[in-house]
Amino acid sequence: MDGRNGAGRARVVVTGLGIVSSIGIGVDEVWASASEGRSGAAPIDLFDASELVTTIACEVKDFQANDFIEHREARRMDRFAQLGVAAARMALDDANLDLDGSARDRTGAIVGTGIGGLEGFEQQVRVLIERGPTRVSPLFVPLMIPNMGAAQISMQLGLRGPLSCVSTACASGNHALGDATACIRRGDADVMLAGGTEAAVTKMGIAAFNAMRALSTRNDDAPAASRPFDAARDGFVMGEGAALLVLERLEHAEARGAEPYCEMLGYGATGDAHHLTEPDPTGAAPAAAIEMALGDAGVGPEDVGYVNAHGTSTPIGDPNEVRVLRKALGDEVAARTPVSSTKSMHGHCLGAAGGVEGVLTALAVKNDLVPPTINLDDLDPGCEGVDHVLGTARATPVGVAVSNGFGFGGHNAVIVMGRMEDR
Repeated sequence: MDGRNGAGRARVVVTGLGIVSSIGIGVDEVWASASEGRSGAAPIDLFDASELVTTIACEVKDFQANDFIEHREARRMDRFAQLGVAAARMALDDANLDLDGSARDRTGAIVGTGIGGLEGFEQQVRVLIERGPTRVSPLFVPLMIPNMGAAQISMQLGLRGPLSCVSTACASGNHALGDATACIRRGDADVMLAGGTEAAVTKMGIAAFNAMRALSTRNDDAPAASRPFDAARDGFVMGEGAALLVLERLEHAEARGAEPYCEMLGYGATGDAHHLTEPDPTGAAPAAAIEMALGDAGVGPEDVGYVNAHGTSTPIGDPNEVRVLRKALGDEVAARTPVSSTKSMHGHCLGAAGGVEGVLTALAVKNDLVPPTINLDDLDPGCEGVDHVLGTARATPVGVAVSNGFGFGGHNAVIVMGRMEDR
């Protein structure tokens, strides 16, 4: 197989997946949950949420950092970094990748996070207020700063190639995947780990989004609270987790006999230049990002077999995204294109969303199975115009898939993945 596409650039494939989420730890458990339409939402258990307006979230259950990280090292990491290291280790194991010797010099990581070490930040603010400034931990800064997700992955795994952190709110994971693909294409690395990690299910995190009236308050029925595109949606359900994909130059993967899940075909990124939190109602900039990604992939709207929507379950965001898809794909194509929001199951993982949804999109391409949007019982008329995959997974030839990521401040990042044998 030729390692370069028609434009003469290096081809990049996905050879490993690692994920920690509310619907499972590890690819097999997560894919089974997503395929069966199981929700990860439940009452908050990480802290006492009784004073909050929202008391539910999509927490990672049964996560033990010491299963992946030596005890002393784990204590020097915020939860978001622990989740990221765990996902990275699983991704490398899944890829069966040997990083001995000089291979580490050609292997890097770009990891997105929207907030970073919020848990550590809250803890140390309490120390400052209750015990005084001399008792603040000397580890406070390296626990809290957002780049430590990527940095800890590099240090724990010995990666000496390109290393960076993307923090573009809820578009962070997709930006990381696109930027890492570009690193390989221009010859800076043979292998990159890319995706996102986030652990913002904290008292401050929930309170802050409550103050914005962004979260669902369906506290008495957590599994039904995240309901993208549904007429009764009342906000998103906060999720936490991490997901890293192993991206690899095709020739490098072939030389070691790896079997890719799919190919990274395209990437597009634009800015709304509109508002702090609300999307541009015209949909022009995110539609341009989709068009850019399809153009980069060398495919047309009619080739798209699945869209993993950003679909957060917010009153404004969901109909705007459908408007964007109709603008980018054209009404006729959009109407027959399968679309789902997996956030209905794993919640909105903020800066990790692109990584989590990237894993699920890669698996959809590999398995020709589209995971559903659950809880979509009464379609909002403003969300009509695409082929919503309702309730249960749909077996269908996917071929080419799009995954959207849109963030506060008007960040738009779109990736396109494709089936290997179709290229």
